[in-house]
Amino acid sequence: MDIYSTVILLFLIMDPLGNMPVFISILKSVPEERRFKVLIRELLIALLILLLFLFAGKYLLLSLNLKQESVSIAGAIILFIIAIRMIFPSSRGGGIMGSTPEGEPFIVPLAIPLIAGPSILAALMLVSSQNPGHQLDLSLAVFIAWAISAAILMCSGKLMKLLGGRGIFAIERLMGMVLVMLSVQMFMDGIAKYLTH
Repeated sequence: MDIYSTVILLFLIMDPLGNMPVFISILKSVPEERRFKVLIRELLIALLILLLFLFAGKYLLLSLNLKQESVSIAGAIILFIIAIRMIFPSSRGGGIMGSTPEGEPFIVPLAIPLIAGPSILAALMLVSSQNPGHQLDLSLAVFIAWAISAAILMCSGKLMKLLGGRGIFAIERLMGMVLVMLSVQMFMDGIAKYLTH
């Protein structure tokens, strides 16, 4: 297991640059003096959920009688759908997550599914089951990817002004292309493992 490639994979799935406009639009209804506290709270909740799935995901798979190959294929499909939505965003309102309830966000939609979404939870269960005994390295990879994403989201207002709409658009499409390739690789690995067993 390569910690650097794991960090890159998790960071790309978290997609903080793609989530920036969503975070800004959701938090703009929150009073300015509360925004930073709400953002910190949501980021910490997301980290807790990521670590929970990293450590308990393997047991969840066992309890549901799921094989590693099925998680790999399902994760690849979810990842592919998210990547396609990043490359070709919907013109309908609500964006990738649909409409959100009014008021201050709590857990949904910032912590789940924007940071700790289904694709990253599936990826964590997959890497955890593929790398038994490497929990410390995987925890470090999760923390690094989360910390980089958190730093980007904390500076979202400044980054949006610096990069502009077109810059964010281009970076999100590029990240979407990389995720398409990663999802195809995950899918092929899952199929190959299924066929060999």
